[in-house]
Amino acid sequence: MMSQMPQLSACPSCEWPLESGDRFCGACGYDLSAVPARPDDSPTIAMNGAPPGGPWPEVPHPPAEVHLPADLQGTESGEQAPPPSGPVVGSPVSPVSGVRFDRSPEPDEYVLQAPDPRVAAGPPTPPEGTKVCVACRAGRVDDDGYCENCGHAQPRERDHMEQEAGPIAAVSDRGLRHHRNEDAFTLGTSVLPDGSPATFAVVCDGVSSATRPDDASLAASRAAAEALLAALPQGTHPQQAMHEAIVAASRAVNSLAAEPATAREHQPHQNAPACTIVGSIVTPSLLVVGWVGDSRVYWVPTDRSSPPARLTEDDSWAAQMVAAGLMNEAEAYADERAHAITGWLGADAYELDPHTASFKPDRPGVVVVCTDGLWNYAEAADEMAEAVPADAAVRPLHTARVLVGHALDGGGHDNVTVAVVPFPTPPQGAGSA
Repeated sequence: MMSQMPQLSACPSCEWPLESGDRFCGACGYDLSAVPARPDDSPTIAMNGAPPGGPWPEVPHPPAEVHLPADLQGTESGEQAPPPSGPVVGSPVSPVSGVRFDRSPEPDEYVLQAPDPRVAAGPPTPPEGTKVCVACRAGRVDDDGYCENCGHAQPRERDHMEQEAGPIAAVSDRGLRHHRNEDAFTLGTSVLPDGSPATFAVVCDGVSSATRPDDASLAASRAAAEALLAALPQGTHPQQAMHEAIVAASRAVNSLAAEPATAREHQPHQNAPACTIVGSIVTPSLLVVGWVGDSRVYWVPTDRSSPPARLTEDDSWAAQMVAAGLMNEAEAYADERAHAITGWLGADAYELDPHTASFKPDRPGVVVVCTDGLWNYAEAADEMAEAVPADAAVRPLHTARVLVGHALDGGGHDNVTVAVVPFPTPPQGAGSA
């Protein structure tokens, strides 16, 4: 029989320190009135799992003491804290350390709710040919690029592009820092009036500080390709055809600036779409390049004992400083203004000044047409040649992938686009191995 509530120094369930007169544990809520009174006889302490009353002598239980939290001592190495006298369901306090947790212990198993048959059935399979979500593989992708089933935003088509066209190939990638790909390219094959083959690659780099740079690069590359496909079969000299292609590309970009007056009223400070352009035409005996801006063309011979070369000169602040003799190349390209371009396609360009040049290499090799997203990581011709695989002429797509990977491994700070065009043009029907 108990005439009064027993006095305990700690909760028998969680060992939380108690004060005189506590009826419930302040940590776990244990009902202290349910604790039986201490018997008059001296209890025994179980050791090594032996039950009380075993073969060991009984040890008197020390008198209960009241401890403050700061007086609590840790157990010695190899000892265990005494377990709680009963299960504590949902207690936010650790029975060993007394540390309060933010969440209650989670059960080992959860009762699963019966699935909703409307959801379990899933959406109907889209008709064949419908663009399907890359996440759920079931929902149709709407015109804004989102899945109608799970709402997942789909990767942009231009984030990574690859193409082969006969013996030439190109790869374009968004890179690791930009939120979209503002580069574009177009590949093409044609036949000259004498029946000999011709191949070409056009690469455009949208000017990020301009409005709609991705639209500008796409429009320019397509317009240039259309012009080349029309001019080369008619017998236009490839260098003249390249010049006309750049002019056509410029007109296409300029047309993007023709917006309704209401659009200008809402965005009076936006500038005209703009991009750079670089291209190359290869025939059995001739290599032609053309450009406006700072995208480049490199020549890498198959025989690596022969020197590679850069075939273009940048329309940039750094190039102007070097040409004027005010800085050497190392100083100019180390300046923060180095990549400020002085020539581009766009309605706000100072003037259109297409650059073209013709070469007649005396040995086979490959032409690398690229944006600064690549040549920033292989600026010198020797560096570019080192990055180009030895079998580039017979594996142009593989080579383009390797070069894009080289830029990404270097940091991928910009969009990366590269086209690989073997020289001389292989016979019709030849392609990547």
